[in-house]
Amino acid sequence: MDTSGPSRRLALLAGGLGLATGALSACSVGSPPPSASRRARPEAAAPNPRPSTPDGAYARLMEGNRRWVEGNLQHPDRDPTRREQVARTQEPFGVVLSCIDSRVAPELLFDTGLGDLYVLRTGGQAVGPVVTGSVEYGPVTSGTPLVFVLGHQRCGAIDAAYKAARDGTTLPGNLDALSKALRPAYDVAVKEGGPDPVDRMIRAQIALTADELRANADLAPLVKDGSLAVVGGYYSLDTGVVEVLTGAPV
Repeated sequence: MDTSGPSRRLALLAGGLGLATGALSACSVGSPPPSASRRARPEAAAPNPRPSTPDGAYARLMEGNRRWVEGNLQHPDRDPTRREQVARTQEPFGVVLSCIDSRVAPELLFDTGLGDLYVLRTGGQAVGPVVTGSVEYGPVTSGTPLVFVLGHQRCGAIDAAYKAARDGTTLPGNLDALSKALRPAYDVAVKEGGPDPVDRMIRAQIALTADELRANADLAPLVKDGSLAVVGGYYSLDTGVVEVLTGAPV
């Protein structure tokens, strides 16, 4: 193949000027390998354009969850072509902060693909400076329009923290730090009462975390100007449904 022509010089110039931004994919610099060309589907270049608004990103996630519940999965953006497209740059449309629970995988229950979401997972969606900074990364640096705090039914971390707080005991090792981080949700659950205090605490933790992120010094201005939404949702292990509790774009 002739590598001395204008297209080769343009590719080299683009590389030298550092123009590999979010507008360019790895496949746009030079010609793709022949094998990639054979694999590419006609619609592979832009099968599902990235949502650029909070309501568009929210709708995309909820549509994916509906497919998950119904068993009508599309498994989008999960092939070698997509891997090549996002190898050099990424532009996820959402940030999901979920629990570490093995049954709550955001990419699966929202039926999304490679490069679609920034995903953080901590016990009970507990936050701290490092976690909060990681949540901020997408919205602050690349305009990611949605943050989704995803708690879930029968959360083991919250169950353990609830029992420790109720009984006045200390969890072993660094689990005690997790228990302390979840204490505000425990206080809300005790105050509100109800037949299932652990589930009440789970829901309180979702709302408190979403409220905290929505009021964050770096995220609040984005929420105020409408370029970011912070949503809190509860995932049912029994049904697969994500129930939105707070912050849905209107």
